[in-house]
Amino acid sequence: MNTSGGEITVHDKHVDYSGAKMGMWLFLFTELIFFGGMFLLYAVYRSSFPEEFYSTSAELHRTIGAVNTVVLITSSLTMACSITAVKKGDTRLSALFQLLTILFALTFLVVKYFEWEAKIGHGIYPGSEALTAQGQGKIIFYSLYFVMTGIHGVHVLAGIAVISVTMAMTLKNRINKGDYIRLENTGLYWHFVDIIWVYLFPLLYLIG
Repeated sequence: MNTSGGEITVHDKHVDYSGAKMGMWLFLFTELIFFGGMFLLYAVYRSSFPEEFYSTSAELHRTIGAVNTVVLITSSLTMACSITAVKKGDTRLSALFQLLTILFALTFLVVKYFEWEAKIGHGIYPGSEALTAQGQGKIIFYSLYFVMTGIHGVHVLAGIAVISVTMAMTLKNRINKGDYIRLENTGLYWHFVDIIWVYLFPLLYLIG
């Protein structure tokens, strides 16, 4: 705000885009450390129980894992398209692509739910009698499987919530050609979630 000759001039609100982007990268870095710790734990146990990890991995449904991988990769594409659309000033198209991203994310969770349900239905889950009767390597593999995919699923849910907010903001023109940093940051988060799954898929499904 400046005062000159009794007149008050209010400048347009300054948005620190570089600061907002840096903040998101720092957040993703902490998330990377978190998941990196789990990947390191997985590597340690895999080297300790290689044969049991390989045989247990073969029990997972690779086709389901592959389908979910395609679903998430496609969702990254629709998220990128939503950002491109808003940069071109087409907020309706951007909102549509965000909606498609949400639908792909929900598809991923539904498929994962049925996969989990099948394992739990057979008594395979952390602490179950059927699992504790197995070898230590198999117990550890399934424990890591449920924990790692479960935490990733929570991140997918968080992504759905955030994208729903940005979609609403886009429809209200609060995210537009001149101000789309929130959508870009949401896109960064969603790409990160997808990349984590790209690592989880071969580690859990393809080692057998």
